[in-house]
Amino acid sequence: MSSTIERSYNEAKELYARHGIDVDQALEQLAQIKISMHCWQGDDVRGFLFRDQDLTGGISVTGNYPGAARTPDELRSDLERALSLIPGKHKVNLHAIYADTDEKVDLDELKPWHFEKWVQWAKEQGLGLDFNPTLFSHEKSSDGFTLSHPNADIRQFWIDHCKASRRISAYFGEQLGQACVTNVWIPDGFKDVPVDRLSPRRRLKESLDEIFAEELNPAYHLDAVESKLFGLGSEAYVVGSHEFYMGYGLQNNKLICLDAGHFHPTEVISNKLSSLSLFAEGILLHVSRPMRWDSDHVVVLDDELLEIGRELVRGDLLAKTHIGLDFFDASINRVAAWVIGTRNTIKALLRALLEPIEVLKQAELSGDYTTRLALTEEFKSYPFGAVWDYYCEKQGVPVREQWLAEVKAYEQDVLLKRGG
Repeated sequence: MSSTIERSYNEAKELYARHGIDVDQALEQLAQIKISMHCWQGDDVRGFLFRDQDLTGGISVTGNYPGAARTPDELRSDLERALSLIPGKHKVNLHAIYADTDEKVDLDELKPWHFEKWVQWAKEQGLGLDFNPTLFSHEKSSDGFTLSHPNADIRQFWIDHCKASRRISAYFGEQLGQACVTNVWIPDGFKDVPVDRLSPRRRLKESLDEIFAEELNPAYHLDAVESKLFGLGSEAYVVGSHEFYMGYGLQNNKLICLDAGHFHPTEVISNKLSSLSLFAEGILLHVSRPMRWDSDHVVVLDDELLEIGRELVRGDLLAKTHIGLDFFDASINRVAAWVIGTRNTIKALLRALLEPIEVLKQAELSGDYTTRLALTEEFKSYPFGAVWDYYCEKQGVPVREQWLAEVKAYEQDVLLKRGG
């Protein structure tokens, strides 16, 4: 341990202790929080089952930075590099199209063994896995409809895919000893104003009912459903709206996924957490940065990310909230994108853990809003950075921007040697 880092940490501890904050305890709590890092940042959402299929479902990736992963082994190598620069032990979030198999298989035929290499890798790395059925970039989703499709055969294909995905998820959880969260998102919707808004939503509800009919052990598998306000190609109407999925999730005890970019541009998910926590079985977060709505920029330590962290900590919501990332940027080094976004998410949680929450709550309850505002503002300049540096060094990862040199070296040694 660097003497400078340790000295700064001890000085910071003394300052925080004056307000009753146990910094050591905060770091212990932080080390238990798992962030689910999304695999699709590493290869621009291409996957390995249908590499030549164009992206559909309103998904678009900007940029052509060299070194995108082309194989499962390359992607796992990139994930390992990123995770080695991030403090803590976390999870990796897979989409169904990332199956690692030489077998020619369609989405409705996927089995746990098509992901066995991922499971063995996760065991070796001490990681958990999360999962998503892939309901886009497929010939059967080319008209923009999947689980709400008016064609019963196409609808059944997607139902069967989601059923298969849940069984894969349960296998992940059983093998890795921690629950796998499997999230259902669909691109279904109309570009222009529909006449019948009800029938597609009725079909979606019926499809979900069939998908979730098989009971799976919640110790190994958890279901989540994800809404969207609108998408490219579905600007006028999205079948799986927030109201639809909130109602479905509450009625059927499913996790409700809040994606930071899936709401009106003036809405934020931080303000939804407290209300939803009172009624929902649990919450799944897709932390992103919607610069212009759902643009999926790399997460930075902005006001909304800090507010998400505060809401989770102040409301004691960490136990019922699963935190995942969802962004994809091909204009910068993809490994760096993971590192920046994940480290920032952890920083936001640490900032929240280092607040005098009980003092602030008591001031608010007593009507002393002056103290509430004064302390909230003063703590913004408390020596959080000294605590963060200590945590990184204690966890055996680079302190501050030192990680960037390792990513640059990996780029020269590995990424730039990959073909197109």
